[in-house]
Amino acid sequence: MSVVASVPRGWDAKDIGDLTGQHFLITGGTSGIGKETARELARAGAHVTITARNPIKGANTVAEIAKDRVDFKILDLADLSSVRAFAKDFTAPFDVLILNAGVMATPFTLTKDNFEMQMGTNHLGHFALAGLLHKQVKNRVVAVSSQMHRTARISNATIDDLRDKAKGIGAYNAWSTYAVSKLANLLFIHELERRQLRKNWNIAAVAAHPGYADTNLVAGATVQDRAGAFANALFAQSAQRGALPTLCAATYPGLIGASYIGPDGFLEMRGFPKLTRAAAIAYDQRLAADLWRVSEELTGVTWG
Repeated sequence: MSVVASVPRGWDAKDIGDLTGQHFLITGGTSGIGKETARELARAGAHVTITARNPIKGANTVAEIAKDRVDFKILDLADLSSVRAFAKDFTAPFDVLILNAGVMATPFTLTKDNFEMQMGTNHLGHFALAGLLHKQVKNRVVAVSSQMHRTARISNATIDDLRDKAKGIGAYNAWSTYAVSKLANLLFIHELERRQLRKNWNIAAVAAHPGYADTNLVAGATVQDRAGAFANALFAQSAQRGALPTLCAATYPGLIGASYIGPDGFLEMRGFPKLTRAAAIAYDQRLAADLWRVSEELTGVTWG
């Protein structure tokens, strides 16, 4: 595979090649970035499986996009029994796993496994799912992060600190915890890339962020904040445009592992996809290895 120096300026969904015969799995595909990603992949000829917590929303999304190329399966990332049941049922090899689903700035809540909801959904559920399916992935694992990862302040976190954060032990701030969960996505991708190189798993681990996109996730988090709602209306790009970095990360030929794709506009809030860099802490190997260890311990999923 050749090394990519850059993504061509102005890359758009129309630049995706023919994906006939390829199979993509996207978590959280009934709205926002996930839905638009599924739509464009199906348009390019791929078979796409989306996940949904609500069977009605899943069926409606399939009917809206393309019944012949899209299907849905039930998955609740906040419930490890659901993750395990999904993985047990989803047995065929596939090309790309897109870890897209997420929650943002939620009030303090615990998952069914007693994890803090944002860490449990955004990181631990995806960690477990990818671990259970990684031997079936033929090409890439893509995680959707956020620019909010830059505000996470856990550089000196110990293993005990990481465990407490995952369990919701200690003071809780919704936005700070969201930032940590999005940093966790990047730490996971970088550690996955290191491990797959050592173990010859032959999959590329890459990440993307949508910039500032007008999605249900953002709308839900800012509905009580007039300033946030105003900023959303003024600066946010559409979910369709926000999906471009994810689409690029999932399909652009020759991307090397640990690539990170974001918008090319001001402060990476909007624009066309480009190769970018995460905050320095996202490349902290000690922190990533500790998070991996804690994630295996809490989920019971050992990658091998």
